[in-house]
Amino acid sequence: QLQASGGGLVQTGGSLRLSCEASGSIFSINTMGWYRQAPGKQRDLVATITSSATTNYADSVKGRFTISRDNAKNTVYLQMSSLKPEDTAVYYCNADVVRLMAWGQKSFSYWGQGTQVTVSS
Repeated sequence: QLQASGGGLVQTGGSLRLSCEASGSIFSINTMGWYRQAPGKQRDLVATITSSATTNYADSVKGRFTISRDNAKNTVYLQMSSLKPEDTAVYYCNADVVRLMAWGQKSFSYWGQGTQVTVSS
């Protein structure tokens, strides 16, 4: 399971920090990431971070958002600064979780429940 938190209402230029914690039987977690979906639009990638902390950002958020993770807590964060009205969306976290099976390891892709971010102009 993934539990996201930290969304809310903020004015243009403000900041928010999203968190997403993975729980359950976890052997390891590969890539973790954040995606967002605005009303009437498809879900788009915001940022991802690998287990070795390699990051990738959408062009629209480069220089304003920072993704990080705490492997000991199975948690991924998204620090959002200089927020704009066009950042308004439901933000979803995603994680590739590796679980131990009777016969070996298997990777599962999980999504969090989504957290609303609204930036007022």
